[in-house]
Amino acid sequence: MTGCEQWARGPFGFDLDQGATIRPERRVLVVAHHVTSGTRLADVMPLLESDRRIQVAYTAAPRSIFDGGLGEYLRGLGGLVLPWHQATRTSFDLAVAAADGMLEHLHAPVMTLQHGAGPSKLLIRAVGSGPHASRPVAGMMRERLIVGGRVVPSAIVLAHTRHLQVLERECPEALPVAIVGGDPCLDRLVASKGLREAYRRALGVHPGQKLVFITSTCREQSLLGEHLGLLSRAPAELPREYRVAAALHPNVWAFHGRRQVISWLDEALRHGLRLLPPEEGYRAALIAADWIIGDHGSATYYGAAIGVPTLLAAFPEDDVVPGSHVARLGAIAPRLDPEQPLLPQLEKTVHAYNKETYAALRNAISSRPGGSALILRREMYRLMRLPEPERPPRIEPLPPPRPIQRGIGWAA
Repeated sequence: MTGCEQWARGPFGFDLDQGATIRPERRVLVVAHHVTSGTRLADVMPLLESDRRIQVAYTAAPRSIFDGGLGEYLRGLGGLVLPWHQATRTSFDLAVAAADGMLEHLHAPVMTLQHGAGPSKLLIRAVGSGPHASRPVAGMMRERLIVGGRVVPSAIVLAHTRHLQVLERECPEALPVAIVGGDPCLDRLVASKGLREAYRRALGVHPGQKLVFITSTCREQSLLGEHLGLLSRAPAELPREYRVAAALHPNVWAFHGRRQVISWLDEALRHGLRLLPPEEGYRAALIAADWIIGDHGSATYYGAAIGVPTLLAAFPEDDVVPGSHVARLGAIAPRLDPEQPLLPQLEKTVHAYNKETYAALRNAISSRPGGSALILRREMYRLMRLPEPERPPRIEPLPPPRPIQRGIGWAA
């Protein structure tokens, strides 16, 4: 349960005539399956929310085992939050989601987009006694894209033209509704690079110091699952002029609980680790970093794509889609040797990359660099059958990171 169960009063049904101050012409539903998808949608919805013709509401789809903290996250956005049972009984002019599953229950044209750095992971194999079978690409599962003989989304936004080939292989019936819309996360990263020094100050990095950023995805084959001790070891072992920050996939926090995660990392925090909350901060830290130690997660790839030397502490090749952009990073990036000192390995990592390497990694993630906001907004207005505003969309810079502070309440 997400904690978003109380029926919401607002500009819907009979309440519209009784309470509306501004009568919307269109109503949009934002569907979050977990905090990870919610953060991606928070990048996109500002493209609509300032339009006085549009009312935006949020809901949590009861689909993911990682929905812990989702209700609190949605309420923290300050938007109008509807319980799922109300959302599925209300008509909307558009629904936007950054994950799949349960979307066939909505009364609206649906637009979906990826919540990570593109399709690169295979779906985790289900527990059971039956024989193994091939695994679909996560985010492109046929059984979720097609329900009852009909493709559920009216638009599927992919970041790169290469991803069309993946969709055609996994679910060819969905190909007619696919559009190449670039990557809004990458665009915000690139647009925010000029704030590097501000982000470094926010992380306590002073002039002359270096920042090592550790990032981990979720599950046992991740950096955190295989090398939990690295988060304590790095700030304790590296010289004093080095600072260490870390961000964990939101699913780690959702599944294990915020207090538990911070308690597990108490020793690392005592050694000076700057731990970022799951809602925001990792992208600013990527820009601020001098090195990244990561795994096969999207955050690691984004960092390499914007030109940060990247060292892999975990990389389960069997879980990565062969030939994908993440597989390419795995073929390039040096691997951490946990038995050897960290500093010499970090220093050697720089030599594994050059400008051409970084450019290739960046070009492999988006076919529309800098253009995602315009394409996404145009598609959403098309689905709503509403004229698009004349003013160009704005790419907002990323907010400064706010590390979690040790102490009562575990405040960020």
